[in-house]
Amino acid sequence: MFVGAAQFFVGLLLAEALYPGYSISGNYISDLGATCPQSDAWSNYAGPCVIHQPTASIFDGSVILLGLLLVIAAYVFLRFVRWRIFAILLLFTGLGAVGVGVFPETAPLAHELTSDIAFIFAAVSAVWAYRLTRAPMNYFSAILGVVSLAAIVLVEANATAGLGVGGIERMIVYPVIMWAVGFGAYVMAPGPDVVPAVPRSSRL
Repeated sequence: MFVGAAQFFVGLLLAEALYPGYSISGNYISDLGATCPQSDAWSNYAGPCVIHQPTASIFDGSVILLGLLLVIAAYVFLRFVRWRIFAILLLFTGLGAVGVGVFPETAPLAHELTSDIAFIFAAVSAVWAYRLTRAPMNYFSAILGVVSLAAIVLVEANATAGLGVGGIERMIVYPVIMWAVGFGAYVMAPGPDVVPAVPRSSRL
């Protein structure tokens, strides 16, 4: 989780810097993989898609790597800690992230589905982590997850809160990326406080 989220954040910054005229307010994050002018329907674009290189390769590769590492993390949590529900949430987050990289905006329906899966399951994973950690990490997890969920609601309502389409989308992504880095560091720390003091059979 730590490596996946950290490398994705760096890859995102690199891709944004290399994209000509990119706006974090006016552009979607996925525009870094392929920019397709939006119309009223995802399946019908208002114009041809544009792919900038090396931006697209950096972004797509980084988000696919993020997804694969989250899938591995899900297995580790299931196999060695027995956090079953958390592992399932993280698994779907990882699969959604892989899908975002494999299916850029040039594949609109698949891209929208996989990005929604990644966004929703990442936010719910952060909220669920409240049950698995001690203070203050549990509060950070819950707050960041709720912020991401609130931003998802605004996006679905076509509201940007004055941040632009890119800004409100980043209010979904940035909180869960920060959470993943922090949570990954938290569970790497040695000591008995990492795992809640409950019987193994009752962990969720």
